[in-house]
Amino acid sequence: MDAVLERALVAPTHELVQVVRGRRSGLAVTLAIHSSALGPAAGGCRIVHYPDPAAPVTDALRLSAAMTVKNALAGLDNGGGKAVVALPTPERPAGAARAALLHDVGDAIEALGGRYVTGPDVGSGPADMAVIGERTAHVCCRPAADGGSGDSSPHTARGVLAALGAVVEEAFGSPGLAGRTFGVIGLGAVGARVARLLREAGARLTVTDVAPAARGLAAELGATWADPGDALAAPVDVLVPAALGGLLTPRTVPLLRCAAVAGPANNQLDAPGTADLLADRGVLWAPDVVVSAGGVVHATGVELRREPPERSAERVDGIAATLREVFRLARAERITPAAAADRLAALRVRRAASGTVREG
Repeated sequence: MDAVLERALVAPTHELVQVVRGRRSGLAVTLAIHSSALGPAAGGCRIVHYPDPAAPVTDALRLSAAMTVKNALAGLDNGGGKAVVALPTPERPAGAARAALLHDVGDAIEALGGRYVTGPDVGSGPADMAVIGERTAHVCCRPAADGGSGDSSPHTARGVLAALGAVVEEAFGSPGLAGRTFGVIGLGAVGARVARLLREAGARLTVTDVAPAARGLAAELGATWADPGDALAAPVDVLVPAALGGLLTPRTVPLLRCAAVAGPANNQLDAPGTADLLADRGVLWAPDVVVSAGGVVHATGVELRREPPERSAERVDGIAATLREVFRLARAERITPAAAADRLAALRVRRAASGTVREG
C-alpha cells in the first residue's frame, strides 16, 4: 500500500487547525490536532523563523500527523498535536518579549480545554514550558524543580540506543553495538548523548555538527570528525541523523555508504517516496517516529500517568521491541518500514476509535 495512503489511514483529516494572533506578542500561534482517538493530543511547541508565510501551518500539519503515529506506536493513550510559533526573524526573542509569546501560547492551549498537551520542540525547552505553564496546566517537561519531568533529551537518547540495537540486529544478525561504526550527524542535546552512549557501548564513531565547537566532543570521544557536507557519505554501518529533518532526499540517498539509517531527527524523509528509494538501494531505514519516542514516552509517563521511573524506563527500552515489530511486518508484507509503521499505528488508532481497545 502507498505510504501516503497508509499515513492517511491513521486519520484522514485533522480534527482541528487554528491560527491565533497572540494579544501580547502579536505573533501567530498555529495549533494542530491531528487525532484524539487515543486520548488528548500530545506534541511539542516549535518556535522558529519561517521565510515562507505558509510554512508554519504546513509544518504543524505534518508534525502533528507524525505525532499521532509516534504516540500510537509507543503505546500511549495520546493522539498527535503540535504548536508552532512563527518568528519574524531568525533572532530568538528573550526576556519580556519571550515571556509574552510563551504566555500567548499558553492561552491558546488553555482555550482548547485539555484537548492538547504541549512540550519542548525545536526552539523551546523545559524553562519555556514553565512559563507556558503559568497560563495552562496542559504542558509537560517543565524543570523538575517546578514539578515537571525536566529535560527529555536523556530519555530520547536512551530510546535511540535501544532502537540502534534492533537496527543492528536486523541489518547484521546480532544486536551488539561494540565494534560497529556509527556516523552521528548533529551533536546537540540528544545527538551528543547518543554519541556518548555509543562510545560507552564500544562502538566506533564518525561525528559532525555545523558548530565548530563540537570538535571538542569528537576529540573527547576519540571519534573521527567529518565535514558537515561530507557526513552523509561516511562509510559507516549505521548513519544516525540527530539534527533537523529533511536530510534524506532523492539527491542525498545515492550518496549513502551505510547499511542502515536510524536516528532521533524528526521527519528525516523529504517525502514518503524517499522510503522506497532507500529500500531500492538496500539501506534499512528505521522510522524516526519510533526511534525518537523516548522523550515523549518518559514525559507523559511521569507527568500524565504518574508512573514510577522504572516503569517509564521500561517503556523507553521497549522501543526496541516496537522497531522489531515494524521490521517484521515490513518483511512479511514486502513493504518499507515507513509503510509498516504507519500501518501498525493506523490499526491501533482505528481500534481505539471503534472502542475495541484501550492500551496504557
